[in-house]
Amino acid sequence: MKKSLLLFPLILSGCTTYQHLIDAIHTDTFHYQCDEKPLTVEINQQKQSASFVLDNTVLHLQQGLSASGARYTDGIYVFWSKGDKATVYRRDTVVLHNCQLVGNKD
Repeated sequence: MKKSLLLFPLILSGCTTYQHLIDAIHTDTFHYQCDEKPLTVEINQQKQSASFVLDNTVLHLQQGLSASGARYTDGIYVFWSKGDKATVYRRDTVVLHNCQLVGNKD
């Protein structure tokens, strides 16, 4: 019984490692050069989410409705991309303009 209790945390950590591996497989990294600064965005197709750092804060946005392109939002921020261009909004105000995809996705 004691051995099984000791193995339980190892089994749980294995599940966590497995989930990180699955997330990494389904995540693409895109590098943009915006007028203001560079922007790196991670898109997880399986979770339909986008993550990036803005103003020293990690933002996690969920995919939303879009007539064209891809749109991700958390209700405050919006990351919208179409083709090799992207824009970031905060409460309907553009905060990152003219973002151009640099190179290929990782």
